Amino acid sequence: MGSAQPLALTPALTLINRQTSTRFRHIKNLHCFTPKTWSRNADTSFDCRFPFLSYSISPPLHPSFPLCSRFPLPRPPLPSLFPLGFHPLRSFLMSSMATPQAAASDSSQPSETKTVRVVIKGRVQGVFYRNWTIENATQLGLKGWVRNRRDGSVEALFSGTPDSVEEMEQRCRRGPPAAMVTGLQVFPSDDVPGTGFQRKQTV
Repeated sequence: MGSAQPLALTPALTLINRQTSTRFRHIKNLHCFTPKTWSRNADTSFDCRFPFLSYSISPPLHPSFPLCSRFPLPRPPLPSLFPLGFHPLRSFLMSSMATPQAAASDSSQPSETKTVRVVIKGRVQGVFYRNWTIENATQLGLKGWVRNRRDGSVEALFSGTPDSVEEMEQRCRRGPPAAMVTGLQVFPSDDVPGTGFQRKQTV
């Protein structure tokens, strides 16, 4: 039984050699992949005997196309529209998460306002001290009022940023050119300063 098996394989091997030689003789021409001789019956018998080698003698799908057209070269990638390391979705998420935090930090730090009441003593009446006070307070962006007192002093309310209020206190120590300030008292106040800086009646 072992000697009969090689005899049965002899015709099939002859067919393989015949078909293979016919096929490889035409592969030398790379512009056409069409074999010179083809037999459907031979292909069927070969597939039945050697199914794992049937692909070697299968007819070409497109005999008229050259070999180079079946294996196109990969195209180079298109240049990126974004810089290296940039991710549009990641940047959008980070910006959307950072915006509420920034808004919360801004709202948690309201602008500080300082309000004080001052009393200026000395030669401060009849020397245009009130007009001078209104001019300087408006220049510094302060709100409040100024008025004369019957004891000969001048009283004023200043409200604004701490730097502006402190600057106004230093100016009040000097006053207008005709004034002579001998004393300045400063008191923290919770009074409402109003919408601007105005002159009030004497009290």
